[in-house]
Amino acid sequence: MKYVDEFNDPGLARTLLDEIRATVTRPWALMEVCGGQTHSIIRHGIDQLLPDRLELIHGPGCPVCVTPLETIDKALAIASRPGVVFCSFGDMLRVPGTGRDLFRVKGEGGDVRVVYSPLDALELARRHPERQVVFFAIGFETTAPANAMAVHRARRLGLRNFSMLVSHVRVPPAIEAVMSAPSCRVQGFLAAGHVCSVMGTGEYPALAARHRVPVVVTGFEPLDILEGIRRAVHQLERGEHRVENAYGRAVRDEGNPTALRMIEEVFEVTDRAWRGIGPIPGSGWRLREEYRAYDAEHRFDVTGIRTEEPAVCRSGDVLQGLIKPPECPAFGTACTPRTPLGATMVSNEGACAAYHLYRRTTAPHQKEANPVG
Repeated sequence: MKYVDEFNDPGLARTLLDEIRATVTRPWALMEVCGGQTHSIIRHGIDQLLPDRLELIHGPGCPVCVTPLETIDKALAIASRPGVVFCSFGDMLRVPGTGRDLFRVKGEGGDVRVVYSPLDALELARRHPERQVVFFAIGFETTAPANAMAVHRARRLGLRNFSMLVSHVRVPPAIEAVMSAPSCRVQGFLAAGHVCSVMGTGEYPALAARHRVPVVVTGFEPLDILEGIRRAVHQLERGEHRVENAYGRAVRDEGNPTALRMIEEVFEVTDRAWRGIGPIPGSGWRLREEYRAYDAEHRFDVTGIRTEEPAVCRSGDVLQGLIKPPECPAFGTACTPRTPLGATMVSNEGACAAYHLYRRTTAPHQKEANPVG
């Protein structure tokens, strides 16, 4: 299958690994920003095949994981109301709020539905004018165009029973926050290809120059990731800090102009709190004033909810790259996919879920001969 099988070739992977090993002369730490890349790395054992002096740090690249606890509780409050159809992607239903999740609300009689697109929720609103239909709009820049389009169409159709609970986050401010932290060990980044396919690469050169780190845009298959690592290591060894696009089959520097126009029309930049991390200035989107009538947070008056994270869960440290999942005392014991303490254990892009699914409790420093492919 084009762009899948050919990017899982073990022979080419060995060639790239040999070049990386021959290039690395000192310790380096790279952060992959996207949770999809984290899952690919752990599934294929890429981190265990790299030279010992090269470390991959897992970043806050899971939008489900960084959705604030108070936003989850707002979703639970809205979904519990009579007359509401609450629509969400499936990976949000098991994310723990304070004491329960959306599955529990559904079991208690709430009308919670899994949809595959915000336009599915829009169609429900069109067919059921007597119900209030709410879509849980989370994600990085990748899902923003479709969510913006749904709100745009709702206003054009005059639908008064459709709204969104918005918790969009933006990647470049998160990178800025990571690099500005006193405990930061990151010396280079593997940027998320799907985000850059929408937004382009325009925000990254200033970050690379300011913090003197290479930023390499990569895809999600094993060879994509290895090529991104190879390019980042070459830059580090030469003392360079540039933006490189190693995902040219999907990413253009200018991004997707049509998608960018739709985002600009519907959303505006705002400060956003990230679960386990805290507030990051300019790191989110919210609906513009002219679309505020479709903001579920205001429509259902849930703006006053405040929460506190359970102390035993260290998912925030995982999201910041301070620890690997097995270093959390609750990993695999008190915290499992069936009984998650944090979103990183239940999300399809969560680092804890990746380790539990593909590596169980293997300590992150142990190297295994796990072939790619």
